[in-house]
Amino acid sequence: MSILQHAFDTEIAARSGLDRLSGARPPTHGPVDIFLCVVDHYEPSWGEPPRQVAQSRHVDWLTHYPRIAQTYRDWTGRKAVHTFFYPWDEFDDWEFGTLQQLCHDGAGETEIHLHHHDDTALTLRRKLFDACARFRRDGALTEWANGTPAFGFVHGNWALDNSRIENGRNYCGVDNELGVLIDAGCYADFTFPAWRHFSQPRQTNSIYYAAGADGKRKAYDRGERARVGKSAPDNSLLLIQGPLVPSITWNKHRPKIVMDDGDLAGYRRFSPARLDRWVGAGIHVDGRPDRIFIKLHCHGAHDNNRCALLTQDLDALYSDALRRYNDGSRWRMHFVTAREMFNIVKCTEDARRGLTMDEERDYILKRK
Repeated sequence: MSILQHAFDTEIAARSGLDRLSGARPPTHGPVDIFLCVVDHYEPSWGEPPRQVAQSRHVDWLTHYPRIAQTYRDWTGRKAVHTFFYPWDEFDDWEFGTLQQLCHDGAGETEIHLHHHDDTALTLRRKLFDACARFRRDGALTEWANGTPAFGFVHGNWALDNSRIENGRNYCGVDNELGVLIDAGCYADFTFPAWRHFSQPRQTNSIYYAAGADGKRKAYDRGERARVGKSAPDNSLLLIQGPLVPSITWNKHRPKIVMDDGDLAGYRRFSPARLDRWVGAGIHVDGRPDRIFIKLHCHGAHDNNRCALLTQDLDALYSDALRRYNDGSRWRMHFVTAREMFNIVKCTEDARRGLTMDEERDYILKRK
């Protein structure tokens, strides 16, 4: 089946309402476990607004997200969680302290987001060292067994590994950024997909390892897929991608193919058809298609996005996920943070059986 035909058939089902009756088909005889993670490029200071505007954006999340988190419970009784990738280059003491309180109350976890340009390996190492130290001061991040900081990462402007240089502007500067991230304690990158950007890797809809190289940009373009029974390649960084799947929109009664990149935004509203696409992408560790990893992303502090997410779309996402993908016989839904998704990937690679879901969530990196 062609990618266009697949998209056409999916959209016909959505328009007829069939997706709301059946949903995606399990890839194996059930139950299939779905791990759902929402990664937020959380930027209250986006657009360089007055301080009171940035604070009001943040207050909206402090005020409204606890109700959302408390309302929805997954298969194991875990409430909905959010992963806030907070930008080190826009750091504000009050914002971060109150965000950490929100997370300590069970709403999610905080990881590192960074916009940077024209850096060297040395200057980037210093920024990551300083970010880890400051984040840990407020109780954020986890740590490796040797006590060194561990963090998830989202690169600002989709420019991981010096992959975006446009109009004379460099949005990174460090060719072997993957190696610098590994040395600094990064456990996984959650930047992609980056649809319509040169930084988008050729390898899509997968969980894989990539090794950086001095003098080489975009070394993550392809990598070795995570696989049951196989350990990570040396000096490689795990990339956990979100879905990138085709769909059809209709323009004056004519079909047009578009890509759904898992973005939750005011201009890309949630729908049951989108959830079916994300499940259908089937992102998994090779050898375990009965475990599907769905990493969605958003810029949750931006004004239009914030309004959509906090008033309608997160409720719609979680309620639909629990209604159609949490019956226990075909599907089981699990809400996870970025750290927990990494842990479950590693547990799946190691072919560990018999652990509880809470034990898998803390398999290597435990919540501090």
